[in-house]
Amino acid sequence: MPWHHEPMSRAARLLELVQTLRRHRAPVAAHTLAQELDVSVRSIYRDIDTLRGQGAAIQGEAGIGYVLKPGFLLPPLMFDDDELEAIVLGLRLAEHHGDEGIQRAADDVIAKLRAVLPRDLCAMVDDSGLIAGPPARRPPERVDAAVIRKTIRGSHKARIAYRTGEGKASQRTIWPLALSFFERTRMVIAWCELRDDFRCFRVDRMESWVERPERMGRPRMALLSEWRRRENIPE
Repeated sequence: MPWHHEPMSRAARLLELVQTLRRHRAPVAAHTLAQELDVSVRSIYRDIDTLRGQGAAIQGEAGIGYVLKPGFLLPPLMFDDDELEAIVLGLRLAEHHGDEGIQRAADDVIAKLRAVLPRDLCAMVDDSGLIAGPPARRPPERVDAAVIRKTIRGSHKARIAYRTGEGKASQRTIWPLALSFFERTRMVIAWCELRDDFRCFRVDRMESWVERPERMGRPRMALLSEWRRRENIPE
């Protein structure tokens, strides 16, 4: 069975074109670029126009050659097919599993992707064959996850009223490190001042959450890394 060369995606070709231009300090002709990337000269012209539209300082013109101005950083919205599918799947999961703020943000990011991606990649956002299913039915929550996220971002302490699965109530001052989203529940990973140790608190068992003005006694990311090491969870 003969081997057939599989053409690279448009996104991958644009990435490779930028890297090729970086390798050439002098202007390089379109036909040379076409040979290196195994595409037509017409494709090179189209890709040059696309990159210029995304902010690439590419000097030159057809018949003379092209050179990339030093210092150009590739726009962050240049993804290959797998990267784009991973992003879309993650956003779809956020739409189903996040709080209302996260859901709105995921919708906004998808809209921004549609607005700035090249046409062929934009179609992948809507035509992706990856589907995110809805979460299992969660117990009702009294605390807004958006409030928890705000406290975590600010590295502030929180005062919570908490009730265990056995119904035992307590008041805790915690240093919230992360909010974990599971299929059946949300969980806050924290340093608990009462226990002087790491603890995990289910959001559906929290009766109240008050952000405190005091900041955590140690850097949040250092504490989170320590917790990951203790639980043998990769960074």
